[in-house]
Amino acid sequence: MLSKNQIKLITSLQHKKYRLQHQLFIAEGIKVIDELLDAEYVLHQLFVTNSSLFTQVSSIKKHLVSDTEMQKISCLATPSSCLAVFEIPAEKPMQTNGLVLALDNVRDPGNFGTIIRLCDWYGVSQIVCSKETVDLYNPKVVMATMGSIARVQVSYIDLENYLQNTNLPIYGTFMDGINVYQQQLPVQGILVMGNEANGISKNIERLVTHKIAIPRFGTHQKTESLNVASATAIFLSEFKRNC
Repeated sequence: MLSKNQIKLITSLQHKKYRLQHQLFIAEGIKVIDELLDAEYVLHQLFVTNSSLFTQVSSIKKHLVSDTEMQKISCLATPSSCLAVFEIPAEKPMQTNGLVLALDNVRDPGNFGTIIRLCDWYGVSQIVCSKETVDLYNPKVVMATMGSIARVQVSYIDLENYLQNTNLPIYGTFMDGINVYQQQLPVQGILVMGNEANGISKNIERLVTHKIAIPRFGTHQKTESLNVASATAIFLSEFKRNC
């Protein structure tokens, strides 16, 4: 049975303030939890509605709860059969090899989680984020990664300062950029994706060395833009196509 203190702690982790305070985050769903356990994230507590799940986890850390109790601690409208609390790992040194993806104030958790999953698929091991970008350990971000959070490194930095001090070419995505399908894209470089509503901010735009775009082929030409995660998939595919 869950105690009031357990419920209070777990539900508090839906908020960044308390994730930072306790250095803990939530993961829900069998696949995500499996991936994090395999990647040797440190498990704090595991809650399941079926005792046959995660038999490798010690009974000291695994707790059987009712469906009603799971509803109290889950972030989901329809809770999963399992919820885990993991320790937030220490940040590793940034990687600079290959293509680096930079996110300028991406705010939607689902978009961010999907972008992390895309980076995992395309072999992009490093994402750098402006400090305004949604928190990596937001439960919706963690779930949307489907476990890819364990294989892609994410660093929060002063993005403007980082771009000012790099020797790599900086590719920014703009509606009026040059057709990406007509570009010879490098193996090493930085690809900047902007905010869902406003795109790349002005202070970052001035540091971009190459403006690129996905051409619009629709007959009616009324769609204003692509979802940032969808656009990221297309750009990453083009960068990796000739590798």
